Amino acid sequence: MLPGHPAHIDNEYRRLGTANLFLFCEPLRGWRQVKVTERRTKADWAVAIRELVDVQYPEAERIVLVMDNLNTHTPASLYEAFEPAEAKRLADKLDIHPTPSMAAGSTSPRSS
Repeated sequence: MLPGHPAHIDNEYRRLGTANLFLFCEPLRGWRQVKVTERRTKADWAVAIRELVDVQYPEAERIVLVMDNLNTHTPASLYEAFEPAEAKRLADKLDIHPTPSMAAGSTSPRSS
């Protein structure tokens, strides 16, 4: 350390594990729910979607989902996790919209 210069402290980052978070929200209703899983698999996504359809919105005819364009976030994942009739029932309730590519992963505003 040089005189007149602030001390630099390097806090070492130690990874102690990982987790996956599925966040469901309905901003106009002021509602959100977070589902934590150990991994981000197609089966994990399918189970979270079934909970959304059957528990949170059992009376809804359609549920609009705006979500990241990940390989696990597809109706095909429902068919891998459930019997075809159950997968179709869930898929038929979903109106899926991927996050626009310019906004995906964006955490700060961009100037043009």
